Amino acid sequence: MGAKLIVETQRLSDLEIRDLCGQGDRAAQLRLFRDHKKRVHAILYRILGSNQDIEDLLQETFLEVFRALPRFRGESQLGTWISCICSRVAFNYIKKRKPKPEPLDEARHLPVAAPGSDDIVDSRAAAVRLYVALSKIETKQRIAFALHVIDGRSMQKVADMTESTLVATKSRVLRARKRIAKLATRDPYLARYLSEQEQTP
Repeated sequence: MGAKLIVETQRLSDLEIRDLCGQGDRAAQLRLFRDHKKRVHAILYRILGSNQDIEDLLQETFLEVFRALPRFRGESQLGTWISCICSRVAFNYIKKRKPKPEPLDEARHLPVAAPGSDDIVDSRAAAVRLYVALSKIETKQRIAFALHVIDGRSMQKVADMTESTLVATKSRVLRARKRIAKLATRDPYLARYLSEQEQTP
């Protein structure tokens, strides 16, 4: 059995994966990437919405992961540790991005849906408006809101991922909710989204 197949089929601890990657084991590096690619992509998508830079940011996240891997001590799960790095990459991207014009009419450019699929159009429009609203919110509040409200993660999990206290995380989510609720008073699509969120168990 080749070394690559052994790495792919063995049950390895997070620290064993770290050590193998640090030794330049390409099979271990590929396994880490494959095991966590979907997680990283999902986090970036929840924070940023549909964004043409997501694939580049995914690659940037894993570059940061491999650079920092020697410092991983196993105090948290590897997936949680990678999620923290991903959140930082998203944070830096938002902070560095140049301001864009108000895109409140972006919903006009959504694909034309088939007859009888008004709900699909409305949902897409609501998603566009939500991320427009999030773009107006302070970065840490935006990330906390996206991970808790949109992605459904617990407050404690969001706190861990963003390397914040639980109190600070709750405060950020609350402030983001209030800001988005205020914007929703002038935007029926966004108001509908918030209403649906409140009805979700």
